[in-house]
Parts: sequence; structure tokens; C-alpha cells
Amino acid sequence: MSEKGKKRIAVIRVRGKVHVKTEIEDTMKLINLTRVNHCVVIDDRSQYRGMINKINDYITWGEINTETFMKLMHKRGRLTGNKRLSDEYFAENTSYKSIEEFVGAFMNFDTELRDIKDLKPIFRLRPPKKGYERGGIKHPYSTGGALGHRSDKINDLLEKMIG
Repeated sequence: MSEKGKKRIAVIRVRGKVHVKTEIEDTMKLINLTRVNHCVVIDDRSQYRGMINKINDYITWGEINTETFMKLMHKRGRLTGNKRLSDEYFAENTSYKSIEEFVGAFMNFDTELRDIKDLKPIFRLRPPKKGYERGGIKHPYSTGGALGHRSDKINDLLEKMIG
């Protein structure tokens, strides 16, 4: 199912739940963004784009690259029971020998995160080192804030948040 031109998108919730409309909160629950500094990696589909446009004032998002996703899986990927991911787990419970092999297949759209048994669909991140941009969390990225589309600059923010 390798699809040319499609990309994986990392979506990070930046703002909290105070004064959030119910329909926006419900949309964030559908994407699994229930708390601040949670991240999900989704594919670039029109259905997800519609959801992203709806919750754009509470999230930041962009195209994630393979190296950043590799770090995200190694350091922030968790199984149920808050257990860390390991190459041994992948070798025993999946058809992949290591996390690297899975990440390569995932970025080529050959597999999905839900195919890994007991893998949590979200990545809990820490607040970014040295904070968000100078504009704060209530202004769009295009004007110096933290919200909205970042294209490939999302990888820089993820590096600051992975730890």
C-alpha cells in the first residue's frame, strides 16, 4: 500500500481544555489528543485534514521525518502498563525484527501503529526546552506564535519536546 506523495503528519496539542467548545473537544478526542503536549502521528488524508482545520487553534502540526519518528518511538513510545518499547518486543510480537524496521515500514505506509499489539496511540511529550516561540500559544506560527501548520519545522519542535 505504498502511496507516493503521501506524508505522515505529527499533531501536537498546545492549548488546554478551558473554554473549549464541545465540538472541538470531541474532535480532539477522536484524534486522541486529550491532554496538552500529547502527540499523534497520522497520515495525510482529507478526513484528517478536515479535523485538523477544525481544531487548528489548539494544535500545531507538520510533516514528520523518519529520524524524528525513530527518536519518538525509542524515547516516548509506550506499551500498555507504561512499558518502554524494545527491539525484543518487536521481534517476539510482530513480524519486524526491530523498531527501526517497523519505522521504515510505517513511513512507507506498509503498516500502521494499530498493528502493534498493546502500543499506545499517543506519545506523551514534555514541554519544549526554552519554550515555544516568542508569540506564545495563542497566535499562529506564521506570525511568530506556536499554533497551526509548521510544515517540516515540526521536527525541530519535536526534538525540543522529546528530551
